[in-house]
Amino acid sequence: MAFDLPNDFRCPISLEIMSDPVILQSGHTFDRVSIQQWIDSGNRTCPITKLPLSETPSLIPNHALRSLILNFAHVSPKESSRPRTQQEHSHSQSQALISTLVSRSSSNASKLESLTRLVRLTKRDSSIRRKVTESGAVRAALDCVDSCNQVLQEKSLSLLLNLSLEDDNKVGLVADGVVRRIVAVLRVGSPDCKAIAATLLTSLAVVEVNKATIGSYPDAISALVSLLRVGNDRERKESATALYALCSFPDNRKRVVDCGSVPILVEAADSGLERAVEVLGLLVKCRGGREEMSKVSGFVEVLVNVLRNGNLKGIQYSLFILNCLCCCSGEIVDEVKREGVVEICFGFEDNESEKIRRNATILVHNLLGIPMSS
Repeated sequence: MAFDLPNDFRCPISLEIMSDPVILQSGHTFDRVSIQQWIDSGNRTCPITKLPLSETPSLIPNHALRSLILNFAHVSPKESSRPRTQQEHSHSQSQALISTLVSRSSSNASKLESLTRLVRLTKRDSSIRRKVTESGAVRAALDCVDSCNQVLQEKSLSLLLNLSLEDDNKVGLVADGVVRRIVAVLRVGSPDCKAIAATLLTSLAVVEVNKATIGSYPDAISALVSLLRVGNDRERKESATALYALCSFPDNRKRVVDCGSVPILVEAADSGLERAVEVLGLLVKCRGGREEMSKVSGFVEVLVNVLRNGNLKGIQYSLFILNCLCCCSGEIVDEVKREGVVEICFGFEDNESEKIRRNATILVHNLLGIPMSS
């Protein structure tokens, strides 16, 4: 009868049965090969506790554990022949890839191969995403983002994007300096790298504290606005989505407006990018945003076109924007009336969206000067 060896016999890094267990000064035991690779890669913290290690950490042989492993293996020799599960195989594979990535002696070609395979593994496996983060590979991936090799840069950004899917990683990635790399890529990267970088900002901005950090970072917002202005379809869509995520934090709205974004967003909305309408729906909540929108010639026509042809979310935001602008300007009220918006709003009486019905009703009352009943 075969027995599973206890988990304590497995190295916390490689998850394989230890052949030469050694004790680190933190008190935790690792297989000598795995912890030596960790140290040789420049890491000076315990992989488990994250506590600092000395410059030349000592590795003390754990003879007692080694004897236990050997004795247990003698009692249950079939363990070594037990077929590994897919998860065990993936974890073992990922450890080798991580070791290659973090090694200072690895060539760009071998790092690219490791990154490519890690991107595939981390896309579908949360436990591997955590393992990559805990192994210290984030620093190596960030270094690859700084590379002049665009393919290496793209794969490292893709890996960081996958790692950011874990909520626990989002703040850590920002603390490790990922925003600086993203801004640099948004400025001078390849089109694919720029799109991935903008998507990574969106993922990081899920956490409230990151919205403030990213928004206040020099050139982060202006780089997104610039990409929205000159990028291809994918770049513009991803940059608008990142701006939308950041503008849910009120302090960022003025920053986005001050970068001259409003005319660019209006033009993008006119070209069919409805995410741009959603960003404008957040910017209209600040006075500067409303003032800039009132200056853009043809803006009302753009919104009316969305009311006639847009999706539900675009219609909802267009109605909200028109309501905000009509409350501030009699001239806009007249223009909105001339565009036949009252009749359009009547057509929303049976709309499936409660928000659209409510915003349409409010807009009709604003345009016709009818007080809303309490």
